[in-house]
Amino acid sequence: MTTNKTIIIAYLARFPVAAAVLYAGLVITFLSAAVLQALDLIDHQQAVSAAADTLNELERRSHAARTVATEAPIITGSPFLDDSTVTVAGASLLQRVAGAVSAAGGTVVSSEVELQGPLAKQGFVGVTANCELDQGALQKLLYDLEAGMPFLYVDEVEVQAPGVIAGATNGKLHAMISVSAQWQGAK
Repeated sequence: MTTNKTIIIAYLARFPVAAAVLYAGLVITFLSAAVLQALDLIDHQQAVSAAADTLNELERRSHAARTVATEAPIITGSPFLDDSTVTVAGASLLQRVAGAVSAAGGTVVSSEVELQGPLAKQGFVGVTANCELDQGALQKLLYDLEAGMPFLYVDEVEVQAPGVIAGATNGKLHAMISVSAQWQGAK
C-alpha cells in the first residue's frame, strides 16, 4: 500500500497541473454536495412552513365554524303541521313558503295548494309557488325551507334564468318550487 501512495505522490509531484485539477475537482464536488444539501434543507423548511400555514388556516376556519355553530339559533317547534283542518294546514304551509321567499328577497308571483296530492292519504300537504328572486338568494331560500320547523320537503325546483322568460327585464330568476309537509290531522 505504501508503494501505491508513493506512486500517486510521485505522479502528482511530476505533473503539478494534474494535481491542481484533481484538487479543484474534489473541492467543486464537495461544494456542490454541500450546496445541494443546503437547497434540500431549504425545500424541507419551506414545506414545513407551508404545512404550518395550512394547519393554522384550518384551525382558524374550525374555530370560526364552531363560533358560528354555537351562535346559531336552536330551531324549536313541531316537525309537523299542527293545524285543526287540512285547509288551515295548507294555508299555514303556503304562509311559511311565502315568508321564506320574502326573507330571501324574492316575491311570490303565483301559488297553488295541493290538498289532494298523491301523498294525501299519508297526511302530506303540498304547495307549489312560482317566484322571482335574485340568483344569490336561491340557495338561502332552499336552506331556509329545509332547515326550519315544521319539516318541509322540497320536492321539485325548476329555475329559469333571466331573459328566458318573455318580457322579463328585471334580471331575476324565475323559480317554481314544490314543497310538502306532513299534517298530523285533527286531534
